[in-house]
Amino acid sequence: MVRGVMVGAGGVYDLGYRRVWCPKFRRPVLAGPVGDRCAELVRRKCAGHEWMVVAWEVMPDHVHLFVKLHPKHSPSSVANQLKGLTSRVLRVEFGHLCSRLPAMWSRSYFAATVGVVSAETVRRYVDTRYEWPWRVERAR
Repeated sequence: MVRGVMVGAGGVYDLGYRRVWCPKFRRPVLAGPVGDRCAELVRRKCAGHEWMVVAWEVMPDHVHLFVKLHPKHSPSSVANQLKGLTSRVLRVEFGHLCSRLPAMWSRSYFAATVGVVSAETVRRYVDTRYEWPWRVERAR
Protein backbone atom coordinates (compact mmCIF):
# COMPACT_ATOMS: atom_id res chain seq x y z
CA MET A 1 0.00 0.00 0.00
CA VAL A 2 1.35 3.44 -0.93
CA ARG A 3 0.65 6.28 1.46
CA GLY A 4 -0.09 9.70 0.09
CA VAL A 5 1.83 11.85 2.55
CA MET A 6 2.00 15.62 2.31
CA VAL A 7 5.17 17.57 2.88
CA GLY A 8 5.20 20.91 4.65
CA ALA A 9 7.95 23.30 5.69
CA GLY A 10 8.26 21.73 9.13
CA GLY A 11 7.27 18.12 8.62
CA VAL A 12 5.55 15.34 6.78
CA TYR A 13 1.95 14.44 7.59
CA ASP A 14 -0.96 12.25 6.58
CA LEU A 15 -4.06 13.24 8.56
CA GLY A 16 -7.41 12.00 7.35
CA TYR A 17 -10.73 12.64 9.08
CA ARG A 18 -14.24 11.35 8.57
CA ARG A 19 -16.91 13.97 9.17
CA VAL A 20 -20.64 13.39 9.45
CA TRP A 21 -23.21 16.05 10.25
CA CYS A 22 -27.00 16.21 10.03
CA PRO A 23 -29.69 18.82 9.43
CA LYS A 24 -31.62 19.99 12.47
CA PHE A 25 -34.09 17.31 13.62
CA ARG A 26 -32.54 14.99 10.97
CA ARG A 27 -35.02 16.21 8.40
CA PRO A 28 -34.47 14.89 4.86
CA VAL A 29 -33.92 18.31 3.22
CA LEU A 30 -30.69 17.55 1.32
CA ALA A 31 -32.32 15.88 -1.67
CA GLY A 32 -32.09 17.15 -5.23
CA PRO A 33 -30.71 20.62 -5.93
CA VAL A 34 -30.11 21.39 -2.23
CA GLY A 35 -27.76 18.41 -1.95
CA ASP A 36 -26.01 19.26 -5.20
CA ARG A 37 -25.43 22.86 -4.10
CA CYS A 38 -24.23 21.68 -0.66
CA ALA A 39 -21.66 19.40 -2.33
CA GLU A 40 -20.46 22.24 -4.55
CA LEU A 41 -20.07 24.59 -1.56
CA VAL A 42 -18.12 22.06 0.48
CA ARG A 43 -15.77 21.25 -2.39
CA ARG A 44 -15.13 24.94 -3.03
CA LYS A 45 -14.45 25.66 0.65
CA CYS A 46 -12.09 22.67 0.93
CA ALA A 47 -10.22 23.72 -2.20
CA GLY A 48 -9.82 27.23 -0.80
CA HIS A 49 -8.14 25.90 2.34
CA GLU A 50 -6.21 23.15 0.52
CA TRP A 51 -8.13 20.40 2.30
CA MET A 52 -8.13 17.31 0.08
CA VAL A 53 -11.59 15.76 -0.30
CA VAL A 54 -11.09 12.01 -0.63
CA ALA A 55 -14.74 10.92 -0.47
CA TRP A 56 -18.01 12.79 -0.29
CA GLU A 57 -21.63 11.74 0.00
CA VAL A 58 -24.78 13.77 0.59
CA MET A 59 -27.72 11.73 1.80
CA PRO A 60 -31.17 13.29 2.28
CA ASP A 61 -30.66 13.42 6.06
CA HIS A 62 -26.87 13.70 6.54
CA VAL A 63 -23.55 14.65 4.98
CA HIS A 64 -20.57 12.27 5.02
CA LEU A 65 -17.12 13.65 4.20
CA PHE A 66 -13.63 12.12 4.24
CA VAL A 67 -11.03 14.88 4.08
CA LYS A 68 -7.24 15.14 4.53
CA LEU A 69 -5.97 18.21 6.36
CA HIS A 70 -2.85 20.08 7.37
CA PRO A 71 -2.02 19.70 11.09
CA LYS A 72 -2.64 23.42 11.71
CA HIS A 73 -6.39 22.92 11.10
CA SER A 74 -8.34 21.53 14.03
CA PRO A 75 -11.14 19.04 13.38
CA SER A 76 -13.70 21.22 15.15
CA SER A 77 -12.84 24.37 13.19
CA VAL A 78 -13.14 22.49 9.89
CA ALA A 79 -16.59 21.17 10.79
CA ASN A 80 -17.73 24.60 12.00
CA GLN A 81 -16.48 26.36 8.86
CA LEU A 82 -18.18 23.89 6.54
CA LYS A 83 -21.44 23.92 8.47
CA GLY A 84 -21.46 27.72 8.77
CA LEU A 85 -20.84 28.40 5.09
CA THR A 86 -23.34 25.86 3.81
CA SER A 87 -26.00 27.00 6.28
CA ARG A 88 -25.74 30.66 5.26
CA VAL A 89 -25.72 30.05 1.51
CA LEU A 90 -28.32 27.27 1.37
CA ARG A 91 -30.82 29.18 3.51
CA VAL A 92 -30.48 32.26 1.27
CA GLU A 93 -30.76 30.32 -2.00
CA PHE A 94 -33.49 27.90 -0.90
CA GLY A 95 -36.14 29.83 1.03
CA HIS A 96 -38.10 26.74 2.04
CA LEU A 97 -35.22 25.76 4.36
CA CYS A 98 -35.83 28.87 6.49
CA SER A 99 -39.48 28.03 7.05
CA ARG A 100 -38.93 24.32 7.78
CA LEU A 101 -35.87 24.57 10.05
CA PRO A 102 -34.97 27.02 12.84
CA ALA A 103 -31.30 26.30 12.03
CA MET A 104 -29.86 24.41 9.08
CA TRP A 105 -27.57 22.01 10.97
CA SER A 106 -27.71 20.38 14.36
CA ARG A 107 -25.05 21.57 16.79
CA SER A 108 -23.28 18.22 16.87
CA TYR A 109 -21.10 16.40 14.36
CA PHE A 110 -19.11 13.18 14.21
CA ALA A 111 -15.35 13.23 13.63
CA ALA A 112 -13.03 10.23 13.46
CA THR A 113 -9.43 9.91 12.39
CA VAL A 114 -8.58 7.61 9.53
CA GLY A 115 -5.17 6.03 9.29
CA VAL A 116 -3.32 3.03 7.98
CA VAL A 117 -1.34 2.37 11.15
CA SER A 118 -3.01 0.15 13.73
CA ALA A 119 -2.96 0.75 17.46
CA GLU A 120 -0.87 -2.42 17.84
CA THR A 121 1.84 -0.98 15.56
CA VAL A 122 1.98 2.24 17.55
CA ARG A 123 2.14 0.32 20.84
CA ARG A 124 4.99 -1.85 19.50
CA TYR A 125 6.87 1.27 18.38
CA VAL A 126 6.53 2.90 21.79
CA ASP A 127 7.53 -0.27 23.65
CA THR A 128 10.65 -0.98 21.56
CA ARG A 129 12.02 2.44 20.65
CA TYR A 130 14.95 2.13 23.08
CA GLU A 131 15.87 -1.35 21.80
CA TRP A 132 16.95 -0.19 18.36
CA PRO A 133 20.67 -0.94 17.81
CA TRP A 134 21.36 2.36 16.06
CA ARG A 135 19.93 4.45 18.88
CA VAL A 136 22.69 5.41 21.27
CA GLU A 137 21.84 7.25 24.44
CA ARG A 138 24.23 10.07 25.22
CA ALA A 139 25.70 10.22 28.67
CA ARG A 140 24.65 13.31 30.55
